[in-house]
This record gives sequence, structure tokens and C-alpha cells, in this order.
Amino acid sequence: MQKILIKNIQELCGIVMESTLKFRAGKDMAVWERMKDAYLLIEDGKIKDFGSMGVLPSYDDAEVVDAEGKIILPAWCDSHTHLVFPNTRELEFIDKIRGFSYEEIARRGGGILNSSLAMKNISEDQLLEEAEGRLKEVVRWGTGAIEIKSGYGLSTESELKMLRVIKRLKERSQLTIKSTFLGAHALPHKYKENRAEYVKMIIEEMIPKVAEEKLADYIDVFCDRGFFTVEETERILEAGAKYSMKPKIHANELDYSGGVQVGVKYNALSVDHLEFVGDEEIRSLLNSETMPTVLSGAAFFLNMKYAPVRKMIAAGLPIALASDFNPGSSPSGNMQFIISMGSILYRMLPDEVMNAVTINGAYAMGVESELGSITVGKKANLIMTKKIPNVEFIPYSYGENKVDTVIINGNVV
Repeated sequence: MQKILIKNIQELCGIVMESTLKFRAGKDMAVWERMKDAYLLIEDGKIKDFGSMGVLPSYDDAEVVDAEGKIILPAWCDSHTHLVFPNTRELEFIDKIRGFSYEEIARRGGGILNSSLAMKNISEDQLLEEAEGRLKEVVRWGTGAIEIKSGYGLSTESELKMLRVIKRLKERSQLTIKSTFLGAHALPHKYKENRAEYVKMIIEEMIPKVAEEKLADYIDVFCDRGFFTVEETERILEAGAKYSMKPKIHANELDYSGGVQVGVKYNALSVDHLEFVGDEEIRSLLNSETMPTVLSGAAFFLNMKYAPVRKMIAAGLPIALASDFNPGSSPSGNMQFIISMGSILYRMLPDEVMNAVTINGAYAMGVESELGSITVGKKANLIMTKKIPNVEFIPYSYGENKVDTVIINGNVV
């Protein structure tokens, strides 16, 4: 078995001694355990041991890496992305500058429908090649686990194409990848006057075929104003549940849509976006195991209102942060920028942000038992930083890459 000993670690961060801890919530969001002058032992791709250099045991058979002046922390867990897409949408970016809203662009045939049209004309192999390039880029910024959604197909054939690409990415990449079926991302143009028929196609045609090929870990619905109603969402989630597809919901990006409550009702792993969250939504989430996930990149790029993160944490909720990497509303998978925005835009303390993109992000994609913290027995998905003064420097120094080395399953990638 391969052994790697990382020694002289300036600071080992994100330590969780209790292997049963699922996530951090409320005031505990600010608990980010650290150890100065530390070592960490990796064996067979997992964290085997760690501690103070003052009590370093003898590991004569281990490959030694000297991390002097560097910080070791868990790799980011990006729990919400649309990384597989067929075209960029920079022309819509110009429309946004001119003052068109997200909904106005969608009504004109842009947005998700734009990508859906391009999806029909791209081959699966080209889609895979482009997605692999993006995947390699996000790793360079420190991402070690990622969730990827379909949703730019909006037809059975194209949705299956996207999900097959995600399956191939899983097979070819060392990263932990989770796939989510998002046929209910938008209404295709030809179904604008017949919503019921498209919902029926999702339920009776798409979901069974996705399940037959075992292409999705989760199911998602864009439950919001102008997209899918609570009633439609419930029908889709109930159909997915028959095939053991656990929900993850796009909720309350554009209005108080009821998306949070329907997510909680159906025990969703996460509800994501959350620009519109009030007391009712907070009460619903407090009595659940659903992770509130804020997509700061989309709110920033679309110039939307920001989720009331400080109010949510004060109420005792956990928060995860994810990139929402997609061509229309968040065209970046740079989680270090998401971390900086967590502190700058949402007033999250650096320790809170770090929990939001590691252990809480891991929970939001269902991998908290194996990723998201420095815990003996978990996978060695780690970031070794460049020589930086402290963890606080990561959100503070936005725009530059603080990552020196990314380790996935004990291997330098």
C-alpha cells in the first residue's frame, strides 16, 4: 500500500475528530479546527493519521513530502454545477449589461433554451471533451468533488446524452462526481402552451429511461416563478422517488416560490439559490436535514439580491456554498472566488466559509462520510496551498490561485 507522509505542515485545517459529524450549523459554522506544525499520513488513498510534528512517529516506508510554510486543508466540495454544456452565452451577458433581466432573456428564447438548442447539435464526444477541460480547470482551483446536472437537453434524447457524458466523466476522472437529472430545468418552447404534456414526458418517459441506464444519483426541479410550480415539482419528485432518486431543488431564486418547503417535504438533500428566504422558509429548514445552499456566483453575475445568510446562520441553520458553474448565470467554477464572495457579499467569517465549501458542501452532495474534513478514514482529497500566511488569506486575496498542489484519493493530480 502506498504511504505518503506530509510533514512540517504550517497549519492543518478542517480537522473533525468525530467521524459521525455530518455538517456544521449555526454558531458551530465558525468552528474550524486547526493544528499548527503538523504532519499527515496518507495510506492507500485515505487519511491514516495526523498530529503534531512534536510527536511524529517513525514511518520509514512512507514517501515524504515537506510542506514547510504551506497549509493543508480538505479539497472543496462543489455541490451544484452545470459543468456539461454545449455553448457559452457571452452575447446574453451583453443583454444583461443593457438591463434585460434573467426572465426577459428567457422569454426571448435565450437562457436555458439557448443551450438546449445547441445541445441537439453537439456530439456526445465533443461534449465530453469540452467538459473534461472544464473539470481539469476547476481542479486547479482546488475542487476535489463535484455534482453535475443535466438540464440543457429538455428532450429525452438530449437529457440522456448529457447524463451519459457525466457517467463517462465519472469513469475517467479521479474526482468524486455525483450526477443529477434536471429535465425540469425549463419549459421547451414547443410546450409553452402545454405544460402538462412536458411534465408528463418527464414523469413517464425521461425518468424511467434515466433509471434504466442508472445515469442519475439525484433528481432536481427548478421550482420558481416562471418555471415549475410546487404541484408540478411534487409530481416529478414523487415519480423520481419510485426509482430512489433523492431530490435536490432549485428554490427561491426569483421569488418566494414554495420551493424550500417542497424540498423539505420531500427530504431533499439540498435546496439551492435561496435569494428569497424569510421566516417561514427558515422555520421549515430548521426542522429538516436539508442543506441550504447559496450560489453566490449566480447572484453576483445576475446582480440579484443576496440570500440572508447571516440571518440564517443566526437562526441555527447550516450553509453550503457552491459555484453553480454554468454558461448563463455563473460562468466560473473557481471555488476560491466563491469563498471570497461568501465573506465579501454575505459577511461570512473565513471559518464559516471554509465549512460551507468543505464538510457542508460534502453533505449537500451526499458524500460527507468520506469527504469534506481532515478525519481518519476519509479519502485523502486535499489541498496544499502555496506559502501563504494563514487560511484567512484565501478569501482575502481574491483573484489569484492560492493552491500549490491538489491531492485526490491520495494521488497528486
